[in-house]
Amino acid sequence: MPTAIVMIDTDQALIPEAATAIAEVPGVSAVYSVTGEVDLIAMVHVTDHNDFADIIADKISKVPGVQRTRTYLAFREFSSKDLDAAFALGLED
Repeated sequence: MPTAIVMIDTDQALIPEAATAIAEVPGVSAVYSVTGEVDLIAMVHVTDHNDFADIIADKISKVPGVQRTRTYLAFREFSSKDLDAAFALGLED
């Protein structure tokens, strides 16, 4: 499933409202309030890459309080579950 990590700058006074509105956008699986150079990070999952434009450019970027977005597309997912399964190959309990 194609995944995008969206870094979001917002009006400081509207962070909770923007986060709530973004979390309600179909395709957004999670929104995190974070420390650092951005205010929010949203995880977006789609079935087709073309859906990113609709979700990010047409919905997230137009939420009141959103000032800027930067999007990173994920190539491959690595998780501890996947790594544990890979290292367990050939081992018997």
